Parts: sequence; structure tokens; C-alpha cells
Amino acid sequence: MNLPALADLLASRGLHLLPGSYAVPVELLVQLPDATIGRFTARGTTLRLRTYSADSLTMITIPAECGCGDHHPQTGPSRMTLSRYAVPLQERIIDGELEYGWHHHEAGHLRLPEATEHFFTLLTQLPTRELVGVA
Repeated sequence: MNLPALADLLASRGLHLLPGSYAVPVELLVQLPDATIGRFTARGTTLRLRTYSADSLTMITIPAECGCGDHHPQTGPSRMTLSRYAVPLQERIIDGELEYGWHHHEAGHLRLPEATEHFFTLLTQLPTRELVGVA
């Protein structure tokens, strides 16, 4: 599985994979059906899913290597990420040390398919919220 295949899988479940997601080590930014943003990470011995409000996303511009403007443009590509001031609304964790006996950084070694299974497990533990339309 790669990120485009994961994006298709998430879309089939009403979720939207956002730019700024990485397959190695796994870090996913996902827009949930209620418009909140889910950030799933697999680091150390911990698998973590945090949710944030939709306005927590921001764009940052990566500076060019030299920045002089002679060889490269002074600004580089833009990347979507969570604001450094974003505060999680909720958090769900799988402690790999307790659950699986991990001792080092096994979560960071998970491949995308295995990590995705844990993402869906944590997602089911979140309380569901639905957007209500105003007539």
C-alpha cells in the first residue's frame, strides 16, 4: 500500500487524506467527516490519534537552500501542516509497550498497511459527531 492507495481507501469511508501525510515513518493528516482534522503518528512505542479543529491547518513555505535569489527562488515549496499553536480536541493512544511488549521504536518501523489498521482502531474509539445543517 502507498499513500495514493490509502487516500482511495479513506475516501471510500468518507475521509480525506491531506497533504503533509507521510508513509515513513507513518504520519497521517486526515479530514474527518465532521470537518475536524485527525493526526495519526506511529513513533517510539506509541500509536497516537489526535483530533484538531479545522482551522488548525496552516501552510508553511520552505526556504530555498541558499535563499540568495540568484540560483534559486528565495522561497521554496509550500507544505500543509498543523499550526504550532493547535490544541488537540481529543487524543486516543495505543501503548505498544503494554499492548504488544514493544521496547524501543517498533511503532516507527510499522509499514503503512499495519499502521493503517491501528489508525482505524483508534478512529473507532473517538466519539462520533455529525454536522447539523441549518434550514
